[in-house]
Amino acid sequence: MSNYLQWAESQLNSLLSDLEQLVNMDTPSRNKVLIDQAMPFVIQRFNELIGGEVETFTQEQFGNQVKLHLGQGDGQILILTHLDTVWPEGEAARRPFRNDGKRLYGPGVFDMKCGLLQGLYAMHAIISQEKPKKNIVLFINTDEEIASTSSRRLIEEEAAKSDAVFVLEPSLGQDGMLKTARKGVGRFFIDIEGVSAHSGIDHSSGVSAIEEMAHQILYLQGLTDYSVGSTLNVGMASGGTAMNVVSANARIEVELRVERMDEAERLSQLIRNLAPKLDGTKLHVKGGMVRPPMEQTVSRGLFRDAQRIAGELGFTLQESSTGGASDGNFTAALQVPTLDGLGAVGAGAHAVDEFVELDSIVPRTALLVHLLKQYSY
Repeated sequence: MSNYLQWAESQLNSLLSDLEQLVNMDTPSRNKVLIDQAMPFVIQRFNELIGGEVETFTQEQFGNQVKLHLGQGDGQILILTHLDTVWPEGEAARRPFRNDGKRLYGPGVFDMKCGLLQGLYAMHAIISQEKPKKNIVLFINTDEEIASTSSRRLIEEEAAKSDAVFVLEPSLGQDGMLKTARKGVGRFFIDIEGVSAHSGIDHSSGVSAIEEMAHQILYLQGLTDYSVGSTLNVGMASGGTAMNVVSANARIEVELRVERMDEAERLSQLIRNLAPKLDGTKLHVKGGMVRPPMEQTVSRGLFRDAQRIAGELGFTLQESSTGGASDGNFTAALQVPTLDGLGAVGAGAHAVDEFVELDSIVPRTALLVHLLKQYSY
């Protein structure tokens, strides 16, 4: 069992060199040019380490999606990663990759460039032993941070062919907990029509869209139920044209997070069927669920195996749920066994102080190698 620990240790300096180069490349989700400039580096390292097949799915608006393919057998194991980050162009120059001997810093190092490279090196370990009996596919998403708009269909197609999915998103907390459940996410946009009027001369002829908006905000926020893990958040609200005009238009943007699909359906229906509180106003609702919930039952077997392997490798592994979503939500909703949070251990996703614990990389990479070996041979 320790052989892969030793192997991962022997590859650590190479992985860190690759990680420094990758972190120092800006890859903001909405900048296709920068992402498409960074992707060839990942493909080059895949070719050098593994030498499998590369399939590129060209996108007009977002970075090109890439599938890295190892093996020729029946069945498939899917590894999910993403190259995009929340950080804007120039962030890597402002805070380049830094290794202080204990922790690694830099934009996207934790979420999730370290995990992406752990996936590459785990595949490298597999092919260095013998060819797997199943296909191993590493999918590199380029718009995960903005709801996987262009990648969802591709991910679901690969998941439908897979026996298991390993998501290399960072772990939850510095204890390295895996994520066996995630909340689903819905996003709704509600446009409100009122009746405009001069607020001094003809106030009574107007019907305020902003007043209607206030009623709707209170109703929507009131649908939050912590006892079942359902939350609604009116994150943005706007309306009106001037202080002396009864507002004719307003808009609210609502995010819904739920633990169960039945809650997603119930609350989505309530939002879609919102009714005006004031006579003379109209509501126009758009949106829906952008990620289904990842329910815990889907990943029980995978987690037990990961926990056993971790124990044999000399460390403990726990599980947890999170309100954040990932591409694992899509695969779990298809009832494909999915284990999330297998990537870097650290903290600070989407924060300027995000970091990876250096001494976690070797055991986490070895864990992934053993999981791939167990499920692909």
